[in-house]
Amino acid sequence: MESSPVFRLVAGLGNPGREYAGTRHNVGFLVADELARRSACKFAFDAKWNSEIAQCGGRSIMKPQTFMNLSGEAVGGYARYFKLQREEILIIIDDAALPLGTLRLRRGGTAGGHNGLESVLIHLGSESVPRLRVGIGAPEGMALHDHVLGRFEDADQPALAEALSRAADTFEYSNAHGLEAAMNQFNQKQP
Repeated sequence: MESSPVFRLVAGLGNPGREYAGTRHNVGFLVADELARRSACKFAFDAKWNSEIAQCGGRSIMKPQTFMNLSGEAVGGYARYFKLQREEILIIIDDAALPLGTLRLRRGGTAGGHNGLESVLIHLGSESVPRLRVGIGAPEGMALHDHVLGRFEDADQPALAEALSRAADTFEYSNAHGLEAAMNQFNQKQP
């Protein structure tokens, strides 16, 4: 039986600033907000890591303020300073290749074209970094860049709310039952 991982750092990736709030690319921030809300933790800006960080019961929830493509600077620096092992870190990102609300928890692998995850993998020096991909749906009739930087439609809000809740559930289940059990429990569930 797999021993339960304890993620000491959960990094939800996104872009800082009001102009990016609520965009599809910021799903990682939205999941981080849900995790902090459930734990009654508050985010505070930490200039040393250029991140908003919430300390919640022995773990840190991070929202790097470096912009998506430089997320690894904050995550990598924090991980090295606190001597975190890669398996103690969970990265939460958006994925346009997955239908809206679909979750994919993985132990490792390539960045799959996601620049924020690529930055993290480079700064941590490995592809063996757990990640939770949250589906935002594929672009319809627009460039990928415009799609991910666009806001969710009103019709998407129920599926988005459900996805954020299930993403937080996935994190909690991983810590209680192990990564493999969480992958089996949540990767096949559709919204």
